[in-house]
Amino acid sequence: MKPSIHPNYRPVLFHDTAADAYFLIGSTVETDRTHRHSDGNTYPYVVLDVSSASHPVYTGQQRQTKTEGRIAGFNKRFAGFATTK
Repeated sequence: MKPSIHPNYRPVLFHDTAADAYFLIGSTVETDRTHRHSDGNTYPYVVLDVSSASHPVYTGQQRQTKTEGRIAGFNKRFAGFATTK
């Protein structure tokens, strides 16, 4: 490998604030923040809004849309087009 062209690969602590979950993963992400992990070591720290711990696709808690309101809006919009014989 050529020296000084590759990014620094090291363990980084990611924090999903939505699920309050911590992940210690090897990464090359650049950050100025550090945080002490539960193992007692201090790692570079990155805050995440969404991860596999909080995303609805991975947790199986997908939101249900309000179909009742959508159907009522459709009927109200297209009520005049109905033909009655």
